[in-house]
Amino acid sequence: MSWLDRVRERLPFGNKRESPDNLWIRCPRCQEMVFRSEYEKNLSVCPNCDHHGRIGADARLKQILDDSFEILPAPKVTEDPLRFKDSKRYTDRLKAARASNPHPDAFTAAYGTIEGHKAVVGVQDFTFMGGSMGMAVGDAFCSAAQRALIERCGFVCVTAAGGARMQEGILSLMQMPRATVMTRRLKEAGLPYIVVLADPTTGGVTASYAMLGDVHIAEPGALIGFAGQRVIQETIREQLPEGFQRAEYLHKHGMVDMVTHRKDLRATLGQLLDYLSPAKAA
Repeated sequence: MSWLDRVRERLPFGNKRESPDNLWIRCPRCQEMVFRSEYEKNLSVCPNCDHHGRIGADARLKQILDDSFEILPAPKVTEDPLRFKDSKRYTDRLKAARASNPHPDAFTAAYGTIEGHKAVVGVQDFTFMGGSMGMAVGDAFCSAAQRALIERCGFVCVTAAGGARMQEGILSLMQMPRATVMTRRLKEAGLPYIVVLADPTTGGVTASYAMLGDVHIAEPGALIGFAGQRVIQETIREQLPEGFQRAEYLHKHGMVDMVTHRKDLRATLGQLLDYLSPAKAA
Protein backbone atom coordinates (compact mmCIF):
# COMPACT_ATOMS: atom_id res chain seq x y z
CA MET A 1 0.00 0.00 0.00
CA SER A 2 1.37 3.41 -0.98
CA TRP A 3 1.64 6.32 1.45
CA LEU A 4 -1.18 8.10 -0.38
CA ASP A 5 -3.56 5.19 0.14
CA ARG A 6 -2.64 5.07 3.86
CA VAL A 7 -3.38 8.78 4.21
CA ARG A 8 -6.71 8.42 2.42
CA GLU A 9 -7.78 5.69 4.87
CA ARG A 10 -7.25 8.05 7.80
CA LEU A 11 -8.97 11.09 6.29
CA PRO A 12 -12.62 11.63 7.40
CA PHE A 13 -13.97 11.75 3.84
CA GLY A 14 -16.65 9.45 2.52
CA ASN A 15 -16.77 7.88 -0.90
CA LYS A 16 -17.43 10.17 -3.86
CA ARG A 17 -21.13 10.58 -4.37
CA GLU A 18 -22.22 9.15 -7.70
CA SER A 19 -24.87 10.80 -9.86
CA PRO A 20 -27.11 8.97 -12.36
CA ASP A 21 -25.91 8.94 -15.95
CA ASN A 22 -29.32 10.16 -17.17
CA LEU A 23 -29.62 13.14 -14.82
CA TRP A 24 -28.96 15.59 -17.67
CA ILE A 25 -29.91 15.80 -21.31
CA ARG A 26 -28.17 17.83 -24.01
CA CYS A 27 -30.46 19.80 -26.32
CA PRO A 28 -29.61 18.85 -29.94
CA ARG A 29 -30.25 22.42 -31.13
CA CYS A 30 -28.65 24.79 -28.61
CA GLN A 31 -26.34 22.16 -27.03
CA GLU A 32 -27.26 23.36 -23.53
CA MET A 33 -27.42 20.81 -20.70
CA VAL A 34 -30.88 20.57 -19.14
CA PHE A 35 -32.07 18.61 -16.12
CA ARG A 36 -33.93 15.61 -17.51
CA SER A 37 -36.73 16.08 -14.97
CA GLU A 38 -37.17 19.72 -16.05
CA TYR A 39 -37.05 18.70 -19.72
CA GLU A 40 -39.74 16.03 -19.30
CA LYS A 41 -41.89 18.34 -17.17
CA ASN A 42 -41.72 20.80 -20.06
CA LEU A 43 -43.19 18.14 -22.40
CA SER A 44 -39.72 17.29 -23.81
CA VAL A 45 -39.29 20.84 -25.07
CA CYS A 46 -36.00 22.63 -24.37
CA PRO A 47 -36.65 25.52 -21.93
CA ASN A 48 -33.75 27.49 -23.44
CA CYS A 49 -34.39 27.40 -27.21
CA ASP A 50 -37.88 25.83 -27.42
CA HIS A 51 -36.62 22.85 -29.44
CA HIS A 52 -39.32 20.15 -29.60
CA GLY A 53 -37.67 16.81 -28.88
CA ARG A 54 -38.85 13.47 -30.21
CA ILE A 55 -41.02 11.49 -27.79
CA GLY A 56 -42.42 7.97 -27.64
CA ALA A 57 -45.98 6.80 -28.16
CA ASP A 58 -46.93 6.53 -24.47
CA ALA A 59 -45.71 10.05 -23.64
CA ARG A 60 -47.49 11.44 -26.69
CA LEU A 61 -50.80 9.77 -25.83
CA LYS A 62 -50.63 11.08 -22.24
CA GLN A 63 -49.99 14.60 -23.50
CA ILE A 64 -52.87 14.61 -25.99
CA LEU A 65 -55.63 12.53 -24.39
CA ASP A 66 -57.48 13.23 -21.17
CA ASP A 67 -56.62 11.23 -18.06
CA SER A 68 -58.34 7.94 -18.89
CA PHE A 69 -57.99 6.17 -22.25
CA GLU A 70 -57.91 2.70 -23.77
CA ILE A 71 -54.90 1.40 -25.70
CA LEU A 72 -56.22 -0.43 -28.76
CA PRO A 73 -54.86 -3.94 -29.36
CA ALA A 74 -52.08 -4.22 -31.91
CA PRO A 75 -53.13 -6.22 -34.99
CA LYS A 76 -51.38 -9.49 -35.78
CA VAL A 77 -49.62 -9.59 -39.15
CA THR A 78 -47.27 -11.95 -40.93
CA GLU A 79 -43.75 -11.08 -39.83
CA ASP A 80 -40.83 -11.15 -42.24
CA PRO A 81 -42.95 -12.23 -45.25
CA LEU A 82 -39.98 -11.80 -47.62
CA ARG A 83 -37.44 -13.47 -45.30
CA PHE A 84 -35.39 -10.33 -45.70
CA LYS A 85 -31.74 -10.08 -44.70
CA ASP A 86 -29.22 -7.30 -45.22
CA SER A 87 -26.46 -6.83 -42.66
CA LYS A 88 -28.92 -8.37 -40.17
CA ARG A 89 -32.01 -10.51 -40.42
CA TYR A 90 -35.26 -8.56 -40.35
CA THR A 91 -36.49 -10.75 -37.49
CA ASP A 92 -33.41 -9.77 -35.45
CA ARG A 93 -34.07 -6.08 -36.12
CA LEU A 94 -37.65 -6.50 -34.91
CA LYS A 95 -36.48 -8.26 -31.73
CA ALA A 96 -33.98 -5.49 -31.02
CA ALA A 97 -36.61 -2.78 -31.57
CA ARG A 98 -39.13 -4.53 -29.32
CA ALA A 99 -36.55 -5.02 -26.58
CA SER A 100 -36.32 -1.24 -26.15
CA ASN A 101 -39.96 -0.37 -26.83
CA PRO A 102 -43.15 -1.13 -24.86
CA HIS A 103 -45.18 -1.70 -28.04
CA PRO A 104 -44.83 -4.40 -30.72
CA ASP A 105 -44.45 -2.00 -33.66
CA ALA A 106 -44.18 1.65 -34.68
CA PHE A 107 -47.88 2.63 -34.60
CA THR A 108 -49.90 2.69 -31.38
CA ALA A 109 -53.52 3.82 -31.10
CA ALA A 110 -55.79 4.66 -28.20
CA TYR A 111 -59.44 5.60 -27.68
CA GLY A 112 -60.42 8.28 -25.20
CA THR A 113 -61.33 11.96 -25.03
CA ILE A 114 -59.55 15.22 -25.85
CA GLU A 115 -60.91 18.14 -23.85
CA GLY A 116 -64.03 16.03 -23.33
CA HIS A 117 -64.50 15.16 -27.03
CA LYS A 118 -64.36 11.50 -28.06
CA ALA A 119 -61.40 10.67 -30.28
CA VAL A 120 -59.14 7.91 -31.51
CA VAL A 121 -55.48 8.93 -31.48
CA GLY A 122 -52.82 7.05 -33.43
CA VAL A 123 -49.14 7.76 -32.79
CA GLN A 124 -46.14 6.80 -34.88
CA ASP A 125 -43.01 6.24 -32.80
CA PHE A 126 -39.75 7.18 -34.54
CA THR A 127 -37.73 5.20 -31.99
CA PHE A 128 -39.15 1.95 -33.42
CA MET A 129 -37.13 1.37 -36.60
CA GLY A 130 -37.46 5.02 -37.58
CA GLY A 131 -41.26 4.84 -37.40
CA SER A 132 -41.15 3.00 -40.71
CA MET A 133 -44.44 1.97 -42.30
CA GLY A 134 -44.85 -1.78 -42.74
CA MET A 135 -47.84 -4.11 -42.65
CA ALA A 136 -48.18 -3.77 -38.87
CA VAL A 137 -48.31 0.03 -39.13
CA GLY A 138 -50.80 -0.14 -42.01
CA ASP A 139 -53.07 -2.55 -40.14
CA ALA A 140 -52.86 -0.47 -36.94
CA PHE A 141 -53.77 2.71 -38.83
CA CYS A 142 -56.73 1.05 -40.55
CA SER A 143 -57.94 -0.52 -37.28
CA ALA A 144 -57.74 2.86 -35.51
CA ALA A 145 -59.70 4.53 -38.31
CA GLN A 146 -62.29 1.75 -38.17
CA ARG A 147 -62.68 2.29 -34.42
CA ALA A 148 -63.30 5.99 -35.09
CA LEU A 149 -66.01 5.00 -37.58
CA ILE A 150 -67.63 2.71 -35.01
CA GLU A 151 -67.50 5.31 -32.24
CA ARG A 152 -68.56 8.12 -34.61
CA CYS A 153 -65.69 10.30 -33.44
CA GLY A 154 -62.65 12.10 -34.83
CA PHE A 155 -59.37 10.42 -35.67
CA VAL A 156 -56.12 12.20 -34.79
CA CYS A 157 -52.92 10.81 -36.30
CA VAL A 158 -49.49 11.91 -35.07
CA THR A 159 -46.91 11.07 -37.73
CA ALA A 160 -43.15 10.62 -37.28
CA ALA A 161 -41.52 8.34 -39.82
CA GLY A 162 -38.66 7.85 -42.21
CA GLY A 163 -41.01 6.33 -44.78
CA ALA A 164 -41.87 2.81 -45.89
CA ARG A 165 -40.13 -0.19 -44.31
CA MET A 166 -37.74 -1.53 -46.94
CA GLN A 167 -37.57 -4.98 -45.34
CA GLU A 168 -41.17 -5.59 -46.46
CA GLY A 169 -40.73 -4.34 -50.02
CA ILE A 170 -43.89 -3.87 -52.07
CA LEU A 171 -45.99 -5.02 -49.10
CA SER A 172 -45.01 -1.88 -47.21
CA LEU A 173 -45.94 0.34 -50.17
CA MET A 174 -49.37 -1.33 -50.32
CA GLN A 175 -50.15 0.28 -46.95
CA MET A 176 -50.30 3.69 -48.66
CA PRO A 177 -53.51 3.01 -50.66
CA ARG A 178 -55.01 1.04 -47.75
CA ALA A 179 -54.60 4.00 -45.41
CA THR A 180 -55.85 6.37 -48.12
CA VAL A 181 -59.07 4.35 -48.44
CA MET A 182 -59.67 4.63 -44.68
CA THR A 183 -59.22 8.42 -44.74
CA ARG A 184 -61.80 8.53 -47.54
CA ARG A 185 -64.24 6.49 -45.44
CA LEU A 186 -63.84 8.92 -42.55
CA LYS A 187 -64.57 11.81 -44.89
CA GLU A 188 -67.66 10.09 -46.32
CA ALA A 189 -68.91 9.51 -42.77
CA GLY A 190 -68.45 13.20 -41.95
CA LEU A 191 -65.85 12.47 -39.26
CA PRO A 192 -62.81 14.70 -38.79
CA TYR A 193 -59.36 13.36 -39.61
CA ILE A 194 -56.65 15.58 -38.11
CA VAL A 195 -52.94 15.08 -38.70
CA VAL A 196 -50.19 16.25 -36.34
CA LEU A 197 -46.89 16.33 -38.21
CA ALA A 198 -44.03 15.65 -35.81
CA ASP A 199 -40.31 15.52 -36.49
CA PRO A 200 -39.55 13.89 -38.87
CA THR A 201 -42.39 13.02 -41.27
CA THR A 202 -40.99 11.86 -44.59
CA GLY A 203 -41.21 9.34 -47.44
CA GLY A 204 -44.25 7.20 -48.11
CA VAL A 205 -46.01 8.38 -44.96
CA THR A 206 -45.93 11.96 -46.25
CA ALA A 207 -47.07 10.69 -49.66
CA SER A 208 -50.18 9.09 -48.15
CA TYR A 209 -52.08 9.57 -44.90
CA ALA A 210 -49.88 12.35 -43.47
CA MET A 211 -51.11 14.81 -46.10
CA LEU A 212 -54.74 13.74 -46.37
CA GLY A 213 -56.12 15.31 -43.21
CA ASP A 214 -58.93 17.82 -42.90
CA VAL A 215 -56.49 19.90 -40.84
CA HIS A 216 -52.71 19.64 -40.73
CA ILE A 217 -50.91 20.77 -37.58
CA ALA A 218 -47.11 20.82 -37.46
CA GLU A 219 -44.90 20.99 -34.40
CA PRO A 220 -42.33 23.82 -34.42
CA GLY A 221 -39.19 22.96 -36.36
CA ALA A 222 -40.48 19.60 -37.59
CA LEU A 223 -38.87 18.18 -40.72
CA ILE A 224 -41.63 17.40 -43.24
CA GLY A 225 -41.09 16.21 -46.79
CA PHE A 226 -40.96 13.33 -49.23
CA ALA A 227 -37.40 13.07 -50.56
CA GLY A 228 -34.37 14.35 -48.65
CA GLN A 229 -32.98 17.81 -49.25
CA ARG A 230 -29.72 16.50 -50.70
CA VAL A 231 -31.58 14.29 -53.21
CA ILE A 232 -33.76 17.22 -54.31
CA GLN A 233 -30.78 19.54 -54.73
CA GLU A 234 -28.91 16.98 -56.82
CA THR A 235 -32.01 16.38 -58.96
CA ILE A 236 -32.95 19.98 -59.73
CA ARG A 237 -29.34 21.23 -59.43
CA GLU A 238 -30.37 24.29 -57.47
CA GLN A 239 -29.67 25.49 -53.95
CA LEU A 240 -32.76 25.16 -51.78
CA PRO A 241 -33.88 28.06 -49.56
CA GLU A 242 -33.05 28.19 -45.87
CA GLY A 243 -35.52 26.30 -43.71
CA PHE A 244 -36.79 24.25 -46.65
CA GLN A 245 -38.99 21.32 -45.49
CA ARG A 246 -39.31 22.74 -41.99
CA ALA A 247 -42.73 23.33 -40.42
CA GLU A 248 -42.56 27.12 -40.52
CA TYR A 249 -41.54 27.20 -44.20
CA LEU A 250 -44.37 24.82 -45.15
CA HIS A 251 -46.88 26.86 -43.16
CA LYS A 252 -45.77 30.04 -44.92
CA HIS A 253 -46.25 28.35 -48.31
CA GLY A 254 -49.64 26.79 -47.51
CA MET A 255 -48.63 23.14 -47.05
CA VAL A 256 -49.76 22.98 -43.40
CA ASP A 257 -52.57 24.85 -41.68
CA MET A 258 -50.85 25.81 -38.45
CA VAL A 259 -47.69 25.40 -36.39
CA THR A 260 -48.64 24.70 -32.79
CA HIS A 261 -46.47 24.52 -29.68
CA ARG A 262 -46.70 21.21 -27.85
CA LYS A 263 -48.12 22.83 -24.72
CA ASP A 264 -51.06 24.14 -26.77
CA LEU A 265 -51.67 20.99 -28.79
CA ARG A 266 -54.37 19.38 -26.63
CA ALA A 267 -56.42 22.58 -26.41
CA THR A 268 -56.08 23.14 -30.17
CA LEU A 269 -57.20 19.59 -30.96
CA GLY A 270 -60.12 19.96 -28.56
CA GLN A 271 -61.29 23.12 -30.36
CA LEU A 272 -60.99 21.47 -33.77
CA LEU A 273 -62.92 18.39 -32.67
CA ASP A 274 -65.61 20.59 -31.17
CA TYR A 275 -65.93 22.44 -34.48
CA LEU A 276 -65.55 19.55 -36.92
CA SER A 277 -67.31 16.64 -35.21
CA PRO A 278 -70.86 15.79 -36.31
CA ALA A 279 -73.58 17.64 -34.42
CA LYS A 280 -75.37 15.59 -31.79
CA ALA A 281 -78.99 14.73 -32.45
CA ALA A 282 -81.37 16.97 -30.56
